[in-house]
Amino acid sequence: MNMSGQDNDFREIIDDENTDTSSDVVEVTGDTTVDPTVADANKDGQDDYEDICYICRRPESVAGKMIHIPNNICICNDCMQKTFDSMGGFGFGSGDNASMNHIDFSKMPNISMVNLSDLADFMPNMPNSQRLKKKKKKEDKQEAPVLDIKNIPPPHKIKAELDEYVVGQEYAKKVMSVAVYNHYKRVATGTMDDIEIEKSNMLMIGPTGSGKTYMVKTLARLLDVPLAITDATSLTEAGYIGDDIESVVSKLLAAADNDVEKAERGIIFIDEIDKLAKKKNTNQRDVSGESVQQGMLKLLEGAEVEVPVGASSKNAMVPMTIVDTKNILFICGGAFPDLDTIIKERLNKASSMGFMADLKDKYDKEENILMKATVEDLKNFGMIPEFIGRLPILFSLEALDEDMLVRILKEPKNAIIKQYQKLLELDEVKLSFTDDALHAIAKQAKERALGARALRAIIEEFMLDIMYEIPKDDNIGEVIITEDYIMKKGGPKIVMRGAENNLIEG
Repeated sequence: MNMSGQDNDFREIIDDENTDTSSDVVEVTGDTTVDPTVADANKDGQDDYEDICYICRRPESVAGKMIHIPNNICICNDCMQKTFDSMGGFGFGSGDNASMNHIDFSKMPNISMVNLSDLADFMPNMPNSQRLKKKKKKEDKQEAPVLDIKNIPPPHKIKAELDEYVVGQEYAKKVMSVAVYNHYKRVATGTMDDIEIEKSNMLMIGPTGSGKTYMVKTLARLLDVPLAITDATSLTEAGYIGDDIESVVSKLLAAADNDVEKAERGIIFIDEIDKLAKKKNTNQRDVSGESVQQGMLKLLEGAEVEVPVGASSKNAMVPMTIVDTKNILFICGGAFPDLDTIIKERLNKASSMGFMADLKDKYDKEENILMKATVEDLKNFGMIPEFIGRLPILFSLEALDEDMLVRILKEPKNAIIKQYQKLLELDEVKLSFTDDALHAIAKQAKERALGARALRAIIEEFMLDIMYEIPKDDNIGEVIITEDYIMKKGGPKIVMRGAENNLIEG
């Protein structure tokens, strides 16, 4: 910046041959910015990401063309204009300098007033996790369509895929298959005959460990779409400690590798949604309950929201971008404890009139009472009507009985037993279970009331000693898990190599 001469103001472009401006000059020719440091970054594939303004943290898709200065620093036109406006407020904008207002800085041949490269000392390079991928050009989209209706698997194929990983839950799998198929037909076609098709957001009710999360993960893998799983208990109203409501979209954006277009056709699964129920008998502000339900309405119905990139909350050092939730599929799940009591009260009230009235304890022992849940029951539970209305598809999962737990142990592609058998195969040892042992494991899991999650914990307990001792002895060829071993009345049966008929009780 030349402050010594009276004839030159700070706008003057220095063309003297003896003046070295290589450290602070940026040459702009047309729409391209030439900077050696930026060129080096592009060599490493950084040109796949959008430029981010170091001052306002907006990407170029929002802020427009950036001005590049040395050390990979980018500044948008708005922030550069505000800088000169503020300089005018301190006396630099009077007289001839007043013409600095409303300059298109992207068309300036060079900038030599201030060595802005000093910003690099306190503005570190931004990681890729906080940078957005550039949107594809129209010609690229034509070559590789984002979503083709012909490639969307029909409901029966979606259910068949779910059958390979999820045991039982026939009704739930059928409902999800149809809903997902209709949703992505809507995404692929936009509208049909100018009739707007509403989103197929889902609310599934099911006991702990019944397979809610597992089914959603399987769906996302089958459809090859990004998936974000979040816990509703971490969400709070904006301005309070916890994750902002928009953080659920931020997680989806991260799962899509910061590709906005890919994220806008993904799936968001919000677990523990029952924890957002309205608090009863309290006069305090419900910042993590009803307020979160209200805040999520715009996300569920479809709206353009400003979300932080690479963070769970908005702050000055995190870039922001706009994501349209119109085509994002929202699936909410929860165990809804005590909902069964509300359902029983409604059913008992309806059937307790007249001479043919049912007994009051008719529904007390019914395990699948949640299958009878209605919208009115959810309102009584504490979910606001507006929230439920944006989740049009409501269904419940069955409670897992002993037979279903046994099937879960051995039938799915990645069944728990198959995983341990694979582990022992690596030690050249065969692992097998008797039918009585499987039922004993299922019975214990049923008693713990944790659903399928209890199976892994139980197997871990009795497999610990086996997996500790087997590597000690190379002569062990097979281990048979028996009911007595599960019930802690004896040990497993050991078969030594070359002596298949010689069983050793552990």
